[in-house]
Formats: sequence, C-alpha cells, structure tokens
Amino acid sequence: MNDSLYNPAISQRFRGYLPVVVDVETAGFEAKTDALLEVAAVTLRLDDKGYLHPAETFHQHILPFEGANLDEAALSFNGIDPTNPLRGAVEEKQAIVDLFTPIRSAVKASGCKRAILVGHNAFFDLAFINAAVERLSYKRNPFHPFSTLDTVTLSAMAYGQTVLAKTAMAAGMDWDGNQAHGALYDTEKTAELFCRIMNQWTELGAPTPWLENTETGA
Repeated sequence: MNDSLYNPAISQRFRGYLPVVVDVETAGFEAKTDALLEVAAVTLRLDDKGYLHPAETFHQHILPFEGANLDEAALSFNGIDPTNPLRGAVEEKQAIVDLFTPIRSAVKASGCKRAILVGHNAFFDLAFINAAVERLSYKRNPFHPFSTLDTVTLSAMAYGQTVLAKTAMAAGMDWDGNQAHGALYDTEKTAELFCRIMNQWTELGAPTPWLENTETGA
C-alpha cells in the first residue's frame, strides 16, 4: 500500500469516507446462501486540483464457503468454474483479510474514518461483503455497513443510462464485452466511470470547499 498516493483532502470531499469501488462475482443472488467467488476493489485518490483518480487495485478469487449454494444459471452467466484450480482461489477468510487490510491502510493514509463502497448496483456488492463478514465473525470491516455511492444513479443523471456497458460507451470509454462480468474488469471500469462523472462536476466549476479547508488547515 502506497501512503503517498493519498491526499487527506478526500476526507473532506466525502465527509470522512474514502470511496472504494467494489465488484463481486457470485454463484447466485442470495448473499447469505450463495457463494462469493470473486471480488475486486479499487481505492480512489484526490489530486491537488480536486480531481478523482483510481489509486490501487486489489483482487481475489475465492473458494465457495462450506455449504454454499452454486446456482448453475449464475455460473453460466459469469463463466466461473469454482472447481478450476487455475483460478488460484483462496479460502473466503484469507480473501477478506487480504482485501480489507490494504483498504484499512488506505483509509488511514487518507485521513478518513471509514471506507464507503462505490458500485454499480452497489447494494448487491455490499450485501455479499456484509454476508461474508457475518459468516467469518470478522471485526475489522472498513466499509460503512449500509451507506453506498451507486453509479447507476449517477449514470442515469449524467448519461441517461443505467447498464454499465451502455453507460461506459455513452461516456466515451473503451468497453470489452469479452472481459465484462469479471470482477476485476468491472471494478476498474466502474472506478473510471465514477471518477469521470465526479470530475465532470468539478470541471463545471462546482465549489470545492474540501480543498479550501485543507489549504487553510480548517
């Protein structure tokens, strides 16, 4: 984790929360019973002019927890074979620890008190993260337990679209349908989209009191 990437002004920008973009791939829609199979996260940083950028990326393939449901339709959709050893999947506890540890460090380096999950249909991703935390009785979850920043709403406002692929194309971003529905690719594209929308707001001349507060030491 690179502490020098993070500008403490971001803690003012998002009321003490560090935005972390997350996408999960799963074996179904039920967070408590269906397996969490892949997760990726991208932390965000704020530059001195108030523009957001992706900072660091973290990615884990995960073995199904004991007794997890594996829905064939979901697996067909995302193309994941949970039994394939080439996935390099790890136990759920290791994956969560390896994901959360650098995120907590980024939160601290940013002067924030907690992370806030950014996602496309963010409630879905947060539900699976929270379910894993509950299964593991994990006490050091960096994410706010229910608040999110959802790019579906932002996409509808900025581009009149709600589907990630259509929004990305409307925004002039590159989009590879062959890589879509992989947690890493979708997270990176969602991070790019979120930064693009937020930066457009800055370019319109919106007030930036979080930068002014940092400069004055407030």
